[in-house]
Amino acid sequence: MYFCAMIKKLISIVLIVLTIGLGACSNFQKLLKSTDNELKYESAMDYYEKKDYNRALELFDMLNIFYQGTTKGEEISYRMAYSYYYLKDYTIASFYFKRHAQTYPNSARAEECMFMNAYCYYLDSPVPSLDQSNTLLAIKELQAFTDMFPLSNRIAESNELIDKLREKLLVKDFNIALLYYKMRDYQAAITTFENILKKYPDTDRSEEIFYTMSIAYYEYAEKSIAEKQKERYQASVEAYNNLKFQFPESQYLKQLDNIYHKAVKKLSEIS
Repeated sequence: MYFCAMIKKLISIVLIVLTIGLGACSNFQKLLKSTDNELKYESAMDYYEKKDYNRALELFDMLNIFYQGTTKGEEISYRMAYSYYYLKDYTIASFYFKRHAQTYPNSARAEECMFMNAYCYYLDSPVPSLDQSNTLLAIKELQAFTDMFPLSNRIAESNELIDKLREKLLVKDFNIALLYYKMRDYQAAITTFENILKKYPDTDRSEEIFYTMSIAYYEYAEKSIAEKQKERYQASVEAYNNLKFQFPESQYLKQLDNIYHKAVKKLSEIS
């Protein structure tokens, strides 16, 4: 008896919710067909404040051209960008943030929107193993922001984001170099490691890079023709010396000790 009563109560609640939902949908459809732009504007703002960004966007999209160039148009443009941002559609959000800054360059929000444009690219940057086109775009947009607003209080944050993005690019290059090394494609591995050191001279991975390069050069020399062996054994010794000079307490020095002495011996034999 009690169970049946509970079921009836639940059914009643569901019916009420459905009725309210259908009524709300019906009212929204009427609003879309309405020619009262002021009502649409107020409703769009209300939907936005209630975080119903999809409905807000439907109305903003209808009103955007009508109010363009006005104070309300600026507000619509700004909130459209943030609606897409809150919906996590960062590609479209970045477009609208940048368009807002370009359409209203004298707006107090222009700086904020240019930063958010770049920040959306940052959020769209994938993990290092994937294509890094968006990472490069994010760096480009963040650098453009710092150039455009050099006195902004967001400069420090922008530089921090750029550093994080550059680290992601470094990780991708580093993993590629390691892959070449494991595949025993020593020339490709060495070239990639050397490029990393040129592009990221302050990287905290240089210790591991010198260590791996010393081994790679030695093994490369071992597989090389006689005319090429001397320069590659020398390069192995040089990588070891760079490691020792920059990281005198490195744990890798002991691991490289045997390689180093064998390379020195080979050089004395060649000479």
